[in-house]
Amino acid sequence: MRFQPTTEQREFTSVLRDFLAGQDVPSIARAWAAGDVAPGRALWRKLAAQGVLALGIPEEHGGLGATEVDLVLAFEQLGKAAVPGPYAESAAVLPRLLEGGPAASHLDAIALGETMGTVALPPAVPYAVDAAEADAVYVVEAGQLTSGVVTDERTSVDGTRRLGVVQAGAPLAAVDATSAFDHGALTTAAYLLGLGGALLDQAVGYAKIRRQFGSAIGSFQAVKHALADVAVALEFARPLLFGAALAIGGPHASRDVSAAKLACSAAANRAARTALQVHGAIGYTAEYDLSIWLVKVRALSSAWGTARLHRDRVRAALTDEVNHG
Repeated sequence: MRFQPTTEQREFTSVLRDFLAGQDVPSIARAWAAGDVAPGRALWRKLAAQGVLALGIPEEHGGLGATEVDLVLAFEQLGKAAVPGPYAESAAVLPRLLEGGPAASHLDAIALGETMGTVALPPAVPYAVDAAEADAVYVVEAGQLTSGVVTDERTSVDGTRRLGVVQAGAPLAAVDATSAFDHGALTTAAYLLGLGGALLDQAVGYAKIRRQFGSAIGSFQAVKHALADVAVALEFARPLLFGAALAIGGPHASRDVSAAKLACSAAANRAARTALQVHGAIGYTAEYDLSIWLVKVRALSSAWGTARLHRDRVRAALTDEVNHG
């Protein structure tokens, strides 16, 4: 498969990348982790003005009604910048769950950046990320969407991800939980691909200036090979990701989404390990910006489905195709 973004998509991606580059996201992430969500909420509203939160929302609710490819392109940029907040839940998952139901009006507010929403889909997604900060919390159990009641909180290796323990409240509507889950996994995979790309860029940049034995470490063959392996892993994951975006709505959507999530998680983890090795001791310090990307890769690798869950989905789909092929 050969994927080429349209001119409009390339322009949107470029504008979003440049916008995020000027936002000092590391400071926003550190504030979010410390409990000060005001800078993050301000960025949320700015990204809404850029159209990011409206991408997956139908036009009748003030959204752009964009494609899953558009979502993937946007979320890759969010990952490169390590933007904190429940973006996958609000921009990709809730539009699948709320449309046509009694809470559909919340989509208008999400598109405008006025409402921050989150959702849990147990058992695969047992917690609602950032539930304490969200304006609207939902739970999906046995194909039923309900309002969510936050009862407790769990810590994450990523301080910018607060995991809310939620109980099902008032029932709202029957929903397609599989489609919602696939959109959450797809956009998380795109975010991971962006994280991996940013980690590679940071590692390459550091390898050019860090000197040992009188030479930049980037000139050492072992370092070159390690960085090249990361670049290859990211490039191999990319067509799986966009293939999955194009497969949404078709019979193989879940299989392809799971394959993409596995590939993007593996590539991002390789990027994280290599970036840490290239940076050496400084890479271990929480004060160094690299740590923001490192811990986010660790957290998101199992978010919206563990590796085991996604391997099982791919295996089940392939087995079914063989048995009925």
